[in-house]
Amino acid sequence: MAEFQLVMPKMGESIAEATIIRWLKNEGEKIEAEDALLEIATDKVDSEVPTPKGGILGKKLFKDGDVVKIGEVVAIIYTEEQSVIQESKPAVIETPSQLKEVSTEVTHSTVQTDSSELGVKTSDNTFYSPLVLSIAKEEGIGMVELESIYGTGKDNRVTKRDILEFIETKKSRISTTPTQAEIKPIVVETAHVITNKPIEIISSGGDEIIEMDRMRKLIANHMVMSVQTSPHVTSFVEADVTNLVLWRNKMKDVFKKREGENLTFTPLFINAVVKAIKDFPMINISLDGDKIIKRKAINIGMAAALPSGNLIVPVIKNADTKSLYGLAKEVNQLANKARTNKLLPDDIQGGTYTLTNVGTFGNISGTPIINQPQVAILATGLIQKKPAVLETEFGDVIAIRHMMFLSHSYDHRVVDGALGGGFVRRVADYLENWDLKTEI
Repeated sequence: MAEFQLVMPKMGESIAEATIIRWLKNEGEKIEAEDALLEIATDKVDSEVPTPKGGILGKKLFKDGDVVKIGEVVAIIYTEEQSVIQESKPAVIETPSQLKEVSTEVTHSTVQTDSSELGVKTSDNTFYSPLVLSIAKEEGIGMVELESIYGTGKDNRVTKRDILEFIETKKSRISTTPTQAEIKPIVVETAHVITNKPIEIISSGGDEIIEMDRMRKLIANHMVMSVQTSPHVTSFVEADVTNLVLWRNKMKDVFKKREGENLTFTPLFINAVVKAIKDFPMINISLDGDKIIKRKAINIGMAAALPSGNLIVPVIKNADTKSLYGLAKEVNQLANKARTNKLLPDDIQGGTYTLTNVGTFGNISGTPIINQPQVAILATGLIQKKPAVLETEFGDVIAIRHMMFLSHSYDHRVVDGALGGGFVRRVADYLENWDLKTEI
């Protein structure tokens, strides 16, 4: 009687674990090859995990809400219709102290551990796993600090990633504070700290209480972390993009007929951003403590709307190696995957610089928040017809032109006004000097 061990699949670059949202099949249920067995979530993307083999789902080794490492066995599948009460070979998973065998007896679905390895629930019913408690003990983090960490797991549970980010940010802030003797860990502000005593909101009779979904909680946490990490400065430039608009108006019908897809402004903006990054490579960096990481790859993230209304940032990898045609095709592909909830974790990993087009919402400008760990983000506004002064060989004239605002937010720790302002000016220059003879 053969059995198959289904493992948590690799979900993309730098992803070490995933959270089980829910199981789609029950123990003892017959399944076919490629059936989706469970839904999982990483930082931003939800995915289904299919089984490569059919048979009977004999055993689930984890429950809804559990955080599972990549490569760990999550289920036992009997590939022949044997009795599901037969024991299978034990699967090995990692516990905080050592590698232990997990009982796969079908009549008991939870991991067996010693009582000393059980997690802890606080007075407000917050659960802390053995791994989180072990890390907190090793790093000297007391319960007061632990309770100040905002958890991104199920029911706001603090995950391994949450506490490690807390520790890293805490160390970074302490190392850059002039008078370390005055630091009290209980009041250290970090990326994941949310005050224990939030402002009390008094609701009136007709108010509706809406619970944030998982992604909105992650976005909210990421935004707070970004503004706590980076001192934001925003520079603005108004660009005359008349040539760009005229060229697109001429080419969009040709492109639609030839490719069956729309030619949007986004790949044109990305094309200009890539050129400007080559001119100003120190905008394509990340900051690790007091070390600057200068990125070799130019990976451009583009903010896109999901059906839920949330925003996500799929990434065009190695954008500097792609032609204008290649950029247009990939922009459309990623936008379609976002609209249909088919983005994969790898689609949103590895960005080095981000573009957001607020003009699609009818906005003339915006002050975007940096997508950490990047150091800058560009917002492109609504293109509008305006009267503008033009210099000609016969003197100045007033003409109707297509104008657009560009707003560039950057991390003032490592990007000063000369670099941040010079970069956005260079992007505008590339857009203003668009060649009407460009082929795609």
